[in-house]
Amino acid sequence: MKLYDDQIDAVKRMKNGCILCGDVGSGKSITSLSYYYICQGGSWDFLRGGKFKKIPNRKPLYIITTAKKRDDLEWEKELARFLIKDTEVTIDSWNNIKKYSDIKGTFFIFDEQRVVGYGVWSKSFIKIAHNNDWILLTATPGDKWEDYIPVFIANGFYRNKTDFVDQHIVYSPFLPYQKVDRYIGTGRLVRLRRSILVNMDDRRQTIQHHENISVDYDKTKYFYVRRERWNPYTDEPIKNATEFCNTLRRIVNEDESRQTAVLEIIEKHPRVIIFYNYDYELDILLNIAYNNAIEVAQWNGHKHQPIPDTESWMYLVQYTAGSEGWNCIHTDTIIFFSQSYSYKVMVQAAGRIDRLNTPYKDLYYYHLKSRSDIDRAISKALSNKKKFNEEKFYIDRLPN
Repeated sequence: MKLYDDQIDAVKRMKNGCILCGDVGSGKSITSLSYYYICQGGSWDFLRGGKFKKIPNRKPLYIITTAKKRDDLEWEKELARFLIKDTEVTIDSWNNIKKYSDIKGTFFIFDEQRVVGYGVWSKSFIKIAHNNDWILLTATPGDKWEDYIPVFIANGFYRNKTDFVDQHIVYSPFLPYQKVDRYIGTGRLVRLRRSILVNMDDRRQTIQHHENISVDYDKTKYFYVRRERWNPYTDEPIKNATEFCNTLRRIVNEDESRQTAVLEIIEKHPRVIIFYNYDYELDILLNIAYNNAIEVAQWNGHKHQPIPDTESWMYLVQYTAGSEGWNCIHTDTIIFFSQSYSYKVMVQAAGRIDRLNTPYKDLYYYHLKSRSDIDRAISKALSNKKKFNEEKFYIDRLPN
């Protein structure tokens, strides 16, 4: 086995409690296992292509990753390069992290970072981190300081979330929802982040081409919902911000112009991955009048089908189920039938085809967007690397 120079350099800079940050598909898995191998007494010569040195009495290894990576045995392929059998390591998904909270004296690799916020996953992560050696892998380390709270606590920089908030956050007063007005003590935050973030250079030669495809929407129906706060799909009043946004999005996403745009794109690109959000979008995509030669497969909460092995295919992927943890080097094209609310999710989704071993240099991404204010608001949030705020969108459009 032989690592690239940038991976060797990353291993040298890594330490317990660090975040290994590299673009999607940059080789974080093999780099993290190399760090574990060195920490357990392994040989640097092996990482440079030399003879393997067996490690006696190494610490037990736990890997917390996505359910898809676990089920597809992706980590087992990397572990084999270190002669580590799958029976010698525990690999599980983030959904099950709580059951490892009482483990002590081992080594954890947390893959595809899931510790944003302060819920059950983050609290379990913090408890594990206090009693074990650990590192975290991510392509998107954090867009705002709150994203780092669990990792800062796990490293012992703060006692708990309240301690962090008291020292660094001032909230805007008199708002019906919580919004950060400003941060204080940011000099310390910058130093702490720098102390744990290990950036890995990217060697890829791919070029991403992103194109916004303009599509239409039913303006009469759309503005009726905005004005009357009435859901035409349930024939009932709209109850909250989430229902308001979902209803507007459905009106926008169901427009036939999106289906036409998909058909026009697949005429140029015979193999495409299409990302979508909702089940009704899946129904639309499954019923488009495709050429009979095109095979259609799905990855979502209902079906876990493999990518077709044919000349022409469409792979329909729901964002939540499949924006990360797998890859495909057999196409150069992704269509975003609708947008995710999350910038991180969009980056992860785009990375499914942008891999080190892809045979393509030019990669094409088509974003289907209307001129509706909800599509434009989501696009604005994503361009600012933020998450779309349904509550704010709803309040800003209340009748005077």
